[in-house]
Amino acid sequence: MYAHLMQPAPKQEVRVSRFIRQFHRWVSALFVVSVIATAIALAQPEPIMWMSYAPLLPLALLALTGIYMFFQPYAAKWRRAKA
Repeated sequence: MYAHLMQPAPKQEVRVSRFIRQFHRWVSALFVVSVIATAIALAQPEPIMWMSYAPLLPLALLALTGIYMFFQPYAAKWRRAKA
């Protein structure tokens, strides 16, 4: 009944998934650093206003990789149902 759950995932899929997860972790650290730097820059007597845009790129990357990881189980379930 649950034999399909015991089948290993293709190596390429595992490699990509592992890379995405590791990339997500590193970008999250970069995002935290950029938020801290932005808070410091905007707290100055003469705030550096362009620094408020610094966290946007890591945030967009986090959103993309997060969406990928969120839908990964659903895609695997869909692929198993098709097979």
